[in-house]
Amino acid sequence: MNPLAEVTRLRAAWLRGAKPRSAGGVRGTAFGALVAGLAAYYATSSHLWQASLWWDVATLAFLLIPAVFALVLLALPVLGARGLPLLALALVAVAVVTTAAGAGAVADFAKLAAVTAIAFWLIPHLEDLVLIVVVAAIIPFVDAWSVWRGPTHVIVTNRHHVFEKLSFAFPIPGEHNAANLGLPDLLFFALFLAAAVRFRLRPGWTWLAMTASFGATLAIAVGFSLSGLPALPGLSIGFLGTNADLLVRKLRKQPAR
Repeated sequence: MNPLAEVTRLRAAWLRGAKPRSAGGVRGTAFGALVAGLAAYYATSSHLWQASLWWDVATLAFLLIPAVFALVLLALPVLGARGLPLLALALVAVAVVTTAAGAGAVADFAKLAAVTAIAFWLIPHLEDLVLIVVVAAIIPFVDAWSVWRGPTHVIVTNRHHVFEKLSFAFPIPGEHNAANLGLPDLLFFALFLAAAVRFRLRPGWTWLAMTASFGATLAIAVGFSLSGLPALPGLSIGFLGTNADLLVRKLRKQPAR
């Protein structure tokens, strides 16, 4: 079976609601309203209320981070679309140009769109669930090493301006500071979410668990006064933990090679 056609069929089945004709309209309206709300927040965040440290953490963890990654969830209809490779290339170009121009929030959302398009392009061509599971099991260790001893540590410590260009900012209300997630964090979020659709796992719960993992990572970093904490371990735990029983069942059914 053509894997791309299979992904398209599964995507349609997952997105189908009680009224298929109205589902696309509702999703599009929700996406537009979310974009408008996020645009308003990013434009005015430094002029908003000033609260205590933990209120700021709660605002990011329970409101802003879920709102940003809801865009990825709502973008799932493009998974398996024929024009996705060209769209991904175009979005990468926009992300590069806007980042170089210092376009702030526009550049951040261009980066998010670009890595999401890349992930949604890759997943339909991956036929082996084992590969996804292996990647999810390995990347926490790679990310932890990179953040504490490797390239990420060097960039954050000595080239912070480079890190800002290679990350997505979550502005803190009433301040000019922000919490940041690296582009690999955004990429693997979209990759695992798309994999949850591709392999008939639990996309909704996967989104919720992975989004919560980012908030938990932020809270831990603040609680222990850490300058940086790897986000991929929590992301992988969210993906694997939410789908553990289904993953085991599906891997047992795969034929030996």
